[in-house]
Amino acid sequence: MWLVLGVVLLTVFGMIVAVNLMGNEKKIEQRIERLYSLDDPRFLHELGVLLGPPFVSGNRHKVLLNGDEIFPAMLGAIRAAKTSITFETYIYWAGDIGQEFAEALSERARNGVRVHVLLDWVGSAKVDKDLIEKMTAAGVQIRKFHPPHWSHLGRLNNRTHRKILVADGRVAFTGGIGIAPKWTGRAQDPEHWRDTHFEVRGPVVAQIQAVFLDNWIKVTGDVLHGPDYFPLLEPAGTTLSQMFSSSPNGGSESMRLMYLFAITAASRSIDLSASYFVPDELTARTLLEAMKRGVKVRIVVPGEHTDSETVRHASRATWGPLLAAGAVIAEYRPTMYHCKVMIVDGLLASVGSTNFDNRSFRLNDEATLNIMDADFAKQQIAIFEADLNQSRQITFDEWNQRPLREKIGERLASLIGSQL
Repeated sequence: MWLVLGVVLLTVFGMIVAVNLMGNEKKIEQRIERLYSLDDPRFLHELGVLLGPPFVSGNRHKVLLNGDEIFPAMLGAIRAAKTSITFETYIYWAGDIGQEFAEALSERARNGVRVHVLLDWVGSAKVDKDLIEKMTAAGVQIRKFHPPHWSHLGRLNNRTHRKILVADGRVAFTGGIGIAPKWTGRAQDPEHWRDTHFEVRGPVVAQIQAVFLDNWIKVTGDVLHGPDYFPLLEPAGTTLSQMFSSSPNGGSESMRLMYLFAITAASRSIDLSASYFVPDELTARTLLEAMKRGVKVRIVVPGEHTDSETVRHASRATWGPLLAAGAVIAEYRPTMYHCKVMIVDGLLASVGSTNFDNRSFRLNDEATLNIMDADFAKQQIAIFEADLNQSRQITFDEWNQRPLREKIGERLASLIGSQL
C-alpha cells in the first residue's frame, strides 16, 4: 500500500512540475508581416504600444566594458546615493566583489538610504550567508525571488534574470553583468568573462525603476513610490529610449515579439552579440527572411570557453540554414562571451539581460532597454566588430562536415531546447 501511495504521489508531483514547466500561455506561431522599416515613425509607435511603455526622449547612455569599467561605476553610484537604492540581479556569488557590494550597500543603509535588494533564489545560491546577514543587520531589505515551496515548485523554472540598479531614481544600470569574480577584470583570460553593461540617465530611468518595482511588489507586496524613487527627471541627453520587461506571469511573449518586430523591420543589417543563441523555428525563419531581402546578419557567440556545453550544442544545431543563407556566425575565442546586444540598421540598439533563447523569451523575467540613436548604435557596432575580430568564423562547409559525435550531441541538446 505504501509503495502504491508513493507511486501516486510521485506521479502527481511530476504532473504538477511538468505543467508548471510548460506554461499555459499561447505562443506566437505566425510570421509577422513587414509593414514598415525601422526608420519609419510607426515602428517606434507600435513597439511602444505593444510592449507597454512608450519611447521617451532626453536620455544619455554610457557603455561600460567588462568588470574594470562596470563595477567602479556601479559602486560609485551606490556610494553617492542619498535617498534610495534598488538592486535586482540574477547572480550574486561569493568573492571580493560580492563583499565590496555588500559593504557599499550596508554603509548607505546605515546612513539612512532606503536600500532594497532582490536576488533570484537559484542565481544567488552561492552567496555567502554572512554577507546576507551583515547587509540585513545594516538595514538593507533583501528578498529572494521564488524560493522553493511545496505548493509551487514549478516556479523554480521562472527566475528573475533581470539586472537592474537604480540610485536615487536618477541613475540606472542594466546589461549582462553578475556579481561574481568571473566578471571582474578586463576579459584578459578565460577566468574573466567578456561582458557589457550600460549606465543610463534621463527620463527613461523612471521606466527602469518601474521594472524593478514590478518584481518587488510580487515578492513583498510593498509599493515603493514618491520622490525618493521617482523624482521629476530633467533631460540628460537627446536619445530616444524605452525600457520594457517580460515575465511568464504576464507578457511572456513581449521579449520575443520585440525581436521579431525589429528583425522584420530591418532593411540593412543585424549585428547580434549573443551569449546564449538558441533561436526557435519562427525566429530563425524571420532571420532567414530578412537575409532574403538583403539584410546582412552577423552573430558572435561563445566558443570553447563557455559555461554551458549543452547550450553550445543546441545552438550549433540551428546554424545550418543561417550559414547557408550567408549569415556570419563566429565564436569568441579569448574567454566566455556573455554580451547581450542587438544592433539593427545602425539605428536601434537593444541591450539588457535578455538572451536569444526560449528561456529568456518565455521562461525568465527579463528586461531590455531599446535605444534609438544612430551615434550610439555606431559605437556599439564598433565594439561588436572588435569582438568579431577576436572570434573564429564558422563556415557552412565546416559546420556541415562536423564529426558525427557532435551532431549526436547537438541532437540530444536540442531535445531540451524549450528549457534553454
